[in-house]
Amino acid sequence: MQLVKATVLASSNRGKLAEFQALFGELDIRLIPQGHLDIESVDEQGKTFVENALYKARHAAKQSGLAAIADDSGLSIDILNGAPGIYSAHYAGTHGDDAANIAKVLGEMRNVVDTQRSAHFHCCLVFVRDAEDQQPMVCSADWHGQILTAPQGKGGFGYDPIFYVPTHNYSAAQLDPMVKNRISHRGQAMQLLQSKLQQILTYF
Repeated sequence: MQLVKATVLASSNRGKLAEFQALFGELDIRLIPQGHLDIESVDEQGKTFVENALYKARHAAKQSGLAAIADDSGLSIDILNGAPGIYSAHYAGTHGDDAANIAKVLGEMRNVVDTQRSAHFHCCLVFVRDAEDQQPMVCSADWHGQILTAPQGKGGFGYDPIFYVPTHNYSAAQLDPMVKNRISHRGQAMQLLQSKLQQILTYF
């Protein structure tokens, strides 16, 4: 039996849309961006990644009447006590202004030595069968690296240009998209979700 039910992606971020579409290519699920259904993004009101992801997923499911998937992710820098964390998308004040967010991080770390520039991306994925789902699927993963002193690469989105991946000797923005989708925080969380989805085929 195959997964065929349409699922709403609770995001309007074009970078995330591209990554999710690539990641969902291995599953027989028709992924519909919420914008295609005229569902507006909601303010993130939670205090944690999982609270925000669950809130967004339930909202998209309620508005569409379909299953929904949402993620909340962000960059946590050790020397900044975990900042920008859940505020990653609007760290500089304007939601989604990648250049301003990067500039703020680099400014705050301009005097930080290489050995103290450790950081990690965190992703929390939530899948709900409907808005009232009492057993939502929650999958989380981290991607460890370091903060560069200047952007490198043109790919990816968000903080990718300043996130150095020691295992591959590139910034996240320099990685081949297929490689990034396999090893990133979102890719790892999606692999966990794919495994769980295979266990609920009967719900579809």
